[in-house]
Amino acid sequence: MPNVAVLGSTGSIGRMALEVIAALGPEYRVVGLAAGSSVERLAQQAAETGARYLAVADEEAARALAEALPKRVGPEIYSGAEGLAAIASRADVDIVLSAVAGGAGLPAALATVRAGKRLALANKESLVMAGGLVMAEARRSGAEVIPVDSEHSAVFQALACGRREEVRRVILTASGGPLYRRPREEQDSVTPDEALAHPTWTMGPKITVDSATLLNKALEVIEAHHLFGLAAEEIAVLVHPESVVHALVEFADGSVMAQLGPPDMRLPIQYALTWPVRREAGWERLDLAALRRLHFEEPDREKFPALELGFEVVRRGGTSGAALSGADEVAVGAFLDRRIRLSDIVPTVKRVLAAHPWTAEPTLDDILHTDAWAREETARCLTSSTSSK
Repeated sequence: MPNVAVLGSTGSIGRMALEVIAALGPEYRVVGLAAGSSVERLAQQAAETGARYLAVADEEAARALAEALPKRVGPEIYSGAEGLAAIASRADVDIVLSAVAGGAGLPAALATVRAGKRLALANKESLVMAGGLVMAEARRSGAEVIPVDSEHSAVFQALACGRREEVRRVILTASGGPLYRRPREEQDSVTPDEALAHPTWTMGPKITVDSATLLNKALEVIEAHHLFGLAAEEIAVLVHPESVVHALVEFADGSVMAQLGPPDMRLPIQYALTWPVRREAGWERLDLAALRRLHFEEPDREKFPALELGFEVVRRGGTSGAALSGADEVAVGAFLDRRIRLSDIVPTVKRVLAAHPWTAEPTLDDILHTDAWAREETARCLTSSTSSK
């Protein structure tokens, strides 16, 4: 009976994960939950699942959570990134599903793999920032890192059709997001509401904005590099608006294996929990006859220059992923707060990435220092930019 901790349980992926676990039945048991500041929803989830361990963003949220829970002996409450890592390290936690947004998920990812557990990973920043460290720790401890992102889950499944040395390249698909057909000259006027109106996926705000700029796909290129040991030349991206083919793997003999499914994150979530077994599921099945046509095209790299940043980070390595991740998180936050334009995000991130103090073989401290530096530098750049307008 696997015991599961869902980190980021109040977000879109976390809520779907709890739905999947409930549908799997008593064989899977939720013992840990973590959220940022959504205290009331977390308290409700704790009551519904009977989770023993809860974590929130800070001490203030922890006090509010304690007040929201019934006045009896209840779950242990943790706070901060250390709280996430504490839950992941518990001896009675077997699987950690990390759907935490941003770099806050890194300590828990490292704690999970160091303990030799299964990490069902939906927090891409953990690998973007410190993929070399996370995967090295997983190899050392024998931990399983199973991707939850639909594209990487698709690659993980398609790779089962051959040996690693037979792989010619991996092709990640991108929906193009809500603005792909919008003229470039209109990008300055895009509002947060427009950027969040994704045509096929229901996701959190940060990842949805990244999808609108294609920075999300740049992050996924870096993820694929670390998860599957791929060079930049072995990774390609195609725009596929229907979001039905999630990734393809081309083998040396010309065979191409694709994983198809509806644009529903519950499928990769369940697969990460039950692998190597496939279980029955109750969601809508793919109807190819109803689709009739599937479309693929090369991405417009002039209109969406963010994509190249992912390949740059793969080629350069070191602390560049931490710089990219930290800068993107701050820039997207500024856009959602309506302090900058959507078109300001990528140039700002590119500028910070180019200027960051690069370290070739970073320690965890180097990575965390780079992340902090990138956040401060991005905030400084944005303040300087907006004050000059």
